[in-house]
Amino acid sequence: MSRFYRTHGKVLIDQSRNQRAKKLVGGLCKRDKLLSEKRRGCLPPAFIENHYNQSVSDRSSSRTHVRCPAVFIYHEKQYLLTLALFRSSDDALPHIIQTQHKDKTMSTAVQTQVLNGRMNGHTHSLNGDAHAHNGTNGDTSSWAEQFLPMPLKIDDKIRAQKIEARLRDVVLDGNVLRQVVKVFEDELEHGLRMEPSSLQMENTYVPELPDGTEEGVFLALDLGGTNFRVLLLELRAGQLVREQVEQYHINNELRVGTGVALFNFLADCVQDFVMKLGMENEEFSLGFTFSFPMKQHSILSGELITWTKSFKCGGLEGVDVAALLQQCLRDRGLNITVRVLLNDTTGTLVAGAHIDPQVAIGVILGTGSNGCYMERASRVKHWEAAHDRIKDVCVDIEWGAFGDNGCLDFIRTEFDNEVDARSLLATSFTFEKYISGKYLGDVLSVTLGGLAKDNLFPAAPIPGSLETQDLSLFEKENCEGEVKSTLEVLREKCGCPTISHTDALVAQHVAHVVSNRSAQLVSVCISTLLRRIDRPHVVVAVDGSVFKHHPRIASLMDKYISLLAPKKSFTLMGAEDGSGKGSALTAAIAARIAKRDSS
Repeated sequence: MSRFYRTHGKVLIDQSRNQRAKKLVGGLCKRDKLLSEKRRGCLPPAFIENHYNQSVSDRSSSRTHVRCPAVFIYHEKQYLLTLALFRSSDDALPHIIQTQHKDKTMSTAVQTQVLNGRMNGHTHSLNGDAHAHNGTNGDTSSWAEQFLPMPLKIDDKIRAQKIEARLRDVVLDGNVLRQVVKVFEDELEHGLRMEPSSLQMENTYVPELPDGTEEGVFLALDLGGTNFRVLLLELRAGQLVREQVEQYHINNELRVGTGVALFNFLADCVQDFVMKLGMENEEFSLGFTFSFPMKQHSILSGELITWTKSFKCGGLEGVDVAALLQQCLRDRGLNITVRVLLNDTTGTLVAGAHIDPQVAIGVILGTGSNGCYMERASRVKHWEAAHDRIKDVCVDIEWGAFGDNGCLDFIRTEFDNEVDARSLLATSFTFEKYISGKYLGDVLSVTLGGLAKDNLFPAAPIPGSLETQDLSLFEKENCEGEVKSTLEVLREKCGCPTISHTDALVAQHVAHVVSNRSAQLVSVCISTLLRRIDRPHVVVAVDGSVFKHHPRIASLMDKYISLLAPKKSFTLMGAEDGSGKGSALTAAIAARIAKRDSS
């Protein structure tokens, strides 16, 4: 076995007795220099880049190598030398981590570490099987480092190191994420017990999910953004046999005007919809998707807590929004009864369960972000209705506000502070500003601006010009090893026609770091919920533009959830139109339960 010597807790230098292993190490660098630097407790930053690259070009074809930004694997017959870039608290120095005696061929375990892919034009590797490490056995540091983004690869190594140092606070490893998990668990429990918490943990009063027996024709109203929809769904034996959808635009005057004016407009649109179908005299049950934080009193009653996104209507404090909609519908002589009030996250859970009965978690990762899940009714303290016969109930977490009480300040950066200060709702929706589509473009823009202040990027983007779709574009081209569209966007939105190919690689790296943190933090929440749900397999229904259109987010989430909840079996499933179909399906569930209870 090889012996390892640790220098200041960072550098592992192999001093194998086997002379051939020493010769191999010596072939990659000047042995005297290595030992001298080892005695001083450090290795020069360009150590492997300078010596490894030179040695590779001199090697015969009988020896094989794989080049990776994060991991070098060098294989010579019986010996495998693994070199890696590990981040530490003050640098990103390359370290020799092990020399292992192997058989004549690489083992399967080693081969699985080498994965095809591209990052800034280079092949890259993930450090082992994501499902194989949970940090409780083996090398905990290795587990923690699997959460790190790929390092920046540009020719100017000094600039790359300075940029990595500047971005250090945005990079979270597994140990930091464990702290976030603990905080999330604590806030979740406090919220369920109705104790002070940044998580609302709202009882939705939805006690069941679709079971295939839903029947009838139902209306749904979906309010959550500048465009809202009215839907008609017909169900037979639980299957959707008819669907009509109409979309309406809410102008800025209505979004910041009075709440009564907004709800009168919603009722006008519902009337317009049923009149177009020639069904204005028919009786309907309606599910109302109201995608804003609210305090629910029952499955058909709830009060707005605060507006989010681009809405800021006045006069709705303490008003039951379902009752207000009902009154506006009656004022127009419509025979439509509001049966269900829910948000888009609960709708996503219900719509997902209609597709797959193993769905027990619903997630929105789009303009905003939130999650809900099926919790044991006995764990929920907020009840305003009889619940003796209820086993499980859907709990709306409202994790967009996670950290508003300061419990997440340990991951907050100067860039996050600037994004928050620029936002419409400053000092609130802390978590959403780390992860959601409304803010990821701003985080990218502000971070590039910070690099520009330090002369590490040619020009700061024009405030508000970079959007989340630009971040997704940068990530897409990063995966493909391209920069053409990235350059075009940067030159336009930074107002700097001299931005270079290397600058584009820097911007792509920043986009990746920002995206990686988003995936990590969402994964913290989902993995925590998986550990709470006692089921052999759980399907997570996810809706939202970031999940759908970001080229890397789904795979990153799958990896990080596996690392954080290694003993849990799960599937991430894209859910379509949870906010629309989900509310109509929930109205159908309410009708089914009412019919059953009355018989």
